[in-house]
Amino acid sequence: MTSSPSPYRRLSLWLDAVDDDLSPRPGLTGDREVDVAIVGAGYTGLWTAYALMRQDPGLRVVLLEREIAGFGASGRNGGWCSDLFPVSWDRVVREKGAGAQRRMHRALVDGIDDVAATADREHIDADIVRGGCITLTMTPLQESELRAEAVASQQREDPDLALRWLDRDEADEHVRVPGCRGAHYTPNCARLHPAKLVRGLARAVERVGAEILERTEVLELQPHAAATSRGTVRAQTVVRATEAFTARFRADHRALLPLYSLMIATAPLPEAMWAEIGWSRGETLHDGRHLLIYGQRTADDRIAFGGRGAPYHWGSQVLGSFDRNPSVFNALETTLHELFPQTSGVPITHRWGGPIGIARDWYPAVTIDRDRGIATAGGYVGDGVTATNVAGRTLADLILSRDTELTRLPWVQHRSRRWEPEPLRWLAVNLSVQAMRSADAVERRTDRRSLQSRLVSWLQGR
Repeated sequence: MTSSPSPYRRLSLWLDAVDDDLSPRPGLTGDREVDVAIVGAGYTGLWTAYALMRQDPGLRVVLLEREIAGFGASGRNGGWCSDLFPVSWDRVVREKGAGAQRRMHRALVDGIDDVAATADREHIDADIVRGGCITLTMTPLQESELRAEAVASQQREDPDLALRWLDRDEADEHVRVPGCRGAHYTPNCARLHPAKLVRGLARAVERVGAEILERTEVLELQPHAAATSRGTVRAQTVVRATEAFTARFRADHRALLPLYSLMIATAPLPEAMWAEIGWSRGETLHDGRHLLIYGQRTADDRIAFGGRGAPYHWGSQVLGSFDRNPSVFNALETTLHELFPQTSGVPITHRWGGPIGIARDWYPAVTIDRDRGIATAGGYVGDGVTATNVAGRTLADLILSRDTELTRLPWVQHRSRRWEPEPLRWLAVNLSVQAMRSADAVERRTDRRSLQSRLVSWLQGR
């Protein structure tokens, strides 16, 4: 008699496809004392553990995970290993200086290299293809704004980091979308399979000597300790690597706001359809609208396509029932068919979602409080596949008291103010989501920058 499929497979296309039975590892069995306790076995926690053990194999490092490694965004995201940063580079220049901005951007690009190199070293087949990222323009206003963004990037960045403008014919060489007016392009993005990466990284972490304890819920972070449902783990340093699930901790309830991002995936497309569409180099794709969409052509020839638009839930609740929203799924399917009319008859085989973590100023951060023995990283706003790698290596250097280029990056010890209490938080966030949707509709109709988009940019500190 065969066992039933793991319920974790229902969380995403990615977890449904891994060659792994997703059985939980053993949990904590009582009080423990270690050198470093990491709360959360997603990308941030795993990269931190991996970097620590590579630098000091004698450390006692344990990861405490409420579910299984990759349960959260690490097993559900869009699979973009990119150089994207949640706040604009212009803002980083204004607040931290041009040198800090260049160092941060360079660190992210180096992070893409490190993810690929680690996957190669640890024999993790995560379908990594560095095809770059293409951002389509579908209206004259989008074309004007993205052209200006490319020019500003070329003036600000080193040549290998700068965006390049593509005219319509050049954009069509990457992917053919009806009505596309052009695009900007960066080579600094890799498509990958998120769950293959996170599950493989968890095994690599165990091979280098760290321990992963699953089905172990951390109830509270204390100075030099993590109190769990199965005992207390005391450590010189406790790392909070819980991203959107940080809202479940009473003391950190308003530190990061959980906002849902949802995805769909098609059945594999036939070769003749791909011949019409193109999209053969592993590029990731989005366009110039305000309410973000994102997509990739998967290694098995599906389109995995996601976007924002789901509501924020009162009190920063994070529940499994929020992973699915029929109206958002329908909107994603409609948008997919608008961009690629060939897909109108192709079945949608998977629908899923999950929360991302957002700081009040949209600025991700890596911090350490040596007096309390608590380190943190997060607030990636959905741009975390590369950023978690950089953050994990940075946390390792901070924990080991090493002064490196990573520990001098501008997000180190950045402090964001907390989110407002309810009902202000609920009103502001959901009005922002509606404003972005409205801004796209108004700008398509008028071809002029809308008041709504200016409002959202102001609220996000851009």
